[in-house]
Amino acid sequence: MTSATDRIDAALVRAVEAGEVPGVVAIAATGNGVCYEGAFGQRHLTEGPAMTLDTVFRIASMTKAITCVAAMQLVEAGKIALDDPVPAIDKAISEPQVLEGFDASGAPILRPAKRPMTLRHLLTYTAGFSYEAWNANTLRYVTATGMPSTQTGKLASLRLPLAFDPGDKWEYGINIDWVGRIVEAVSGKPIDAYFRDHILGPLGMSDTGFAPSAEQRARQANVHLRGADGSLAPQPLDAPLKPEFYAGGGGLYSTAHDYMAFLRMLLQGGSLDGVHILRPETVALMNQNHVGDLPAGTMTSHMPDRSNHVDFFPGQRVRWGLGYMLNLEPGPNGRSPGTVSWAGIFNSYYWLDPTRRVAGVILTQILPFADHKAVALYGEFEKSVYATIE
Repeated sequence: MTSATDRIDAALVRAVEAGEVPGVVAIAATGNGVCYEGAFGQRHLTEGPAMTLDTVFRIASMTKAITCVAAMQLVEAGKIALDDPVPAIDKAISEPQVLEGFDASGAPILRPAKRPMTLRHLLTYTAGFSYEAWNANTLRYVTATGMPSTQTGKLASLRLPLAFDPGDKWEYGINIDWVGRIVEAVSGKPIDAYFRDHILGPLGMSDTGFAPSAEQRARQANVHLRGADGSLAPQPLDAPLKPEFYAGGGGLYSTAHDYMAFLRMLLQGGSLDGVHILRPETVALMNQNHVGDLPAGTMTSHMPDRSNHVDFFPGQRVRWGLGYMLNLEPGPNGRSPGTVSWAGIFNSYYWLDPTRRVAGVILTQILPFADHKAVALYGEFEKSVYATIE
């Protein structure tokens, strides 16, 4: 008889053999510990080597949850409050301007924001910031002004005007990069040092960081581009970048095991193996709906080479917690209402279900984001994990 874990293996192997993903690492855990792990395919489609459980991935926006935990540690310590105006570390957040449109010459029309920005606004993507990939006006602004793209690692790339006044709506954007800057200012430590001292080190996440070592680079998977015909073309490993700031919104490299240690900490109310990262009531607060009736989670792509349109739960009510997406209804693949989740642009995904006490991570390296085949495999993996815990 085929076991539930054998069925997960078979699903992942089938996706690799069908050319749907070049390689994949997946891991799942319950409150009792890891219940599944597997690695299949190749780090580089034509050259190998084989994927292994310790393969290093660019986890991109999966970084955001870690940055939000850092911010909530500082909230717990009374060093910053969720609903006070953000620290005046930069006029882009302390005196924000809203982009109203463009005049006849194509010059941006800006006005002061109607209300102050708060940490809660930033953590919930209601501050007004956007990304050029998913906002046509922001893309036009970046092009018209010649400001650097957020991919350059330059601080100037964060000084975008807002797409709307703080609190008015939800839109995915550079918010958590600013949260990372606030963590640095409030803690007095660079973000890499803060993460190491307060999250990564205590949780034993030794393969997670902003600047991988030579040994970690040797274990890194290549990003693959999905062609119009569905084929996958491996790209060279990203060149080592010396950014002006480490991006709290997307700069980390990690492994499946490391990220699962972080998720297990959240699954167990802020502690793992006797190490305390957050209070249980703080984790519970992060997992609540903090955007009310504002619809969240859907994004229209204006840079098809970076992202497809994003709508992971069509027709469902999706909201936002303090750092991640929140399902208000049961998901199609087994997740409970109250499950939180998010992703990285290179098609890496995680979910955490506090009700059924299960979490999963599935890592690939594919562009554009929300790749239909990678998302389908994510769903198949999630459904199979729930079958193993029935």
